[in-house]
Amino acid sequence: MIHVVVAEYMGLLRSALCAALSNEEDIQVVADAAGIGELWGVLRRERPDVLVLELKPDAPESAWVVAKVVAETPQTSVLALSHRWSPPLVEAALTAGARGLVSKSIALSELVRAVRTTAAGERVIDPVAAVAVLSPPVNPLTRRELEVLRVAAEGLPLKEIARRLFLAHGTVRNHLSAILHKTGTRNRLEAVRLAQRDGWL
Repeated sequence: MIHVVVAEYMGLLRSALCAALSNEEDIQVVADAAGIGELWGVLRRERPDVLVLELKPDAPESAWVVAKVVAETPQTSVLALSHRWSPPLVEAALTAGARGLVSKSIALSELVRAVRTTAAGERVIDPVAAVAVLSPPVNPLTRRELEVLRVAAEGLPLKEIARRLFLAHGTVRNHLSAILHKTGTRNRLEAVRLAQRDGWL
């Protein structure tokens, strides 16, 4: 019997995952967790074979959870779920020790197969995650726009960005406007996060 813990932020999806996996004769969902706070107690108590763990697509740093699980419960294989895989997130999850990477759009039969495969100690990377690595999003920004965004990521005001890059204040403003337009983001912070997520910075 494969013992599984499901850690998923959305209650409805978490319940659906638990119910679907529990229908398999060789899989038993022993617990679920709504967030990281309650996950550690569940893992220490249940010591599952597989942890199905949601990773936020815009936060590669969330993979630290995978590393902690691997360090504290090494007998647990981590099967990471995300609704959008980016090259930095794939790299971070694999580096942290995730045994499997699957998309939330995966068919139930494929998810069940992934649980069984990771429980056996083998690696699973579904096509969506693999494509994220092989075909990263095309960077639409020019070299100068990337320079501006890199400095903007430090949280500096326009005047300081202009001084740092030896540009006119209006030029920096124009570059930032172009960056927001090209990336479809609403502000500097969103543009920086998107660029970091897709590996442009």
